[in-house]
Amino acid sequence: MSITRHNWTKEEIIELYNQPLMDLLYRAATVHREYHDPNVVQVSTLLSIKTGGCPEDCGYCPQAARYHTDIEGNDLMSVQQVKAQALRAKSSGSSRVCMGAAWRNVKDGPEFDQVLEMVRSINKLDMEVCCTLGMLTETQAKRLAEAGLYAYNHNLDTSEEYYKEVISTRGYEDRLKTIENVRKTNVTVCSGGIIGMGESTEDRAGMLVALASLNPQPESVPINALVAVEGTPMEDEKPVEIWEMIRMVATTRIVMPQTQVRLSAGRTQMSREGQAMCFFAGANSIFAGDKLLTTPNPDVNEDMKMFEMLGLIPQKPFTKVSQPQTVEAEESQYQPLGEKPKWSRPAHKIERNLKASGKK
Repeated sequence: MSITRHNWTKEEIIELYNQPLMDLLYRAATVHREYHDPNVVQVSTLLSIKTGGCPEDCGYCPQAARYHTDIEGNDLMSVQQVKAQALRAKSSGSSRVCMGAAWRNVKDGPEFDQVLEMVRSINKLDMEVCCTLGMLTETQAKRLAEAGLYAYNHNLDTSEEYYKEVISTRGYEDRLKTIENVRKTNVTVCSGGIIGMGESTEDRAGMLVALASLNPQPESVPINALVAVEGTPMEDEKPVEIWEMIRMVATTRIVMPQTQVRLSAGRTQMSREGQAMCFFAGANSIFAGDKLLTTPNPDVNEDMKMFEMLGLIPQKPFTKVSQPQTVEAEESQYQPLGEKPKWSRPAHKIERNLKASGKK
């Protein structure tokens, strides 16, 4: 049995990543079969509950208010709207709903209370609930856990070194601190990153070192291929080659054997054959639905045809970790503290981000 290690070095991971592809695939598939059923893949639905207007300057993101993209912003969805979308997702084979809000961090108040109600309503549908809401304090994490949250997503995005070339409005340490706050609850951690932002193989390895060093390792690691959106600083980045994606999935699987590796953004550019190779390499989760927050995604019917062709079965909810209990708002042990924490704002400047901010 492969042992879960927390002391991987960057050099070891680079060596893994660069080995002949057939050797890498064989090793990854072997590890995958030790810990997972290779024919079971989780289908998740990603829902943008509050779109656009984000104050951050992430170079890849069309939701940043400072960039000139054609994203239509919307205010926070209602609990009823979210529940209706969740029911639709469930009927099409999803076992998890991930709700994303374009916030820098969670602030106590009516909007967060509304998100907690969304969590309660989806957990009661017997679906796994995941949220990605930005930075989070310990008490906020505990309130989400109490509502029945199954997972919290907070991506590291890339290596600590390259992070400074992508984002200047928040620090890498804040990402790790948020994950630490989630770990003080029974909520599982979902954290991964994006490839194709101009980073090196060393940066990809650096991100995997940071994730693998966490103890416990994240239960879920999304691997995204950059979708270059016009108006963002990264609009001219070349699309990620499918071989890079396969190598990244396989390396992630070996380094984090028990984790669910999520084949996330960028699937519209991948052939069925390419996706099949990713599943063979250890990916065991996809996002279904026509959009991933704001970027295109394959149609759910296409995905189901692919599953049928490959003999894949959608994973049932709560297979890996049992269903959390939902505590109603009036029975909550945690009172909102009115927290407005001061998360860091690094002072450095990123030229391509500034240039994109100035375009009309």
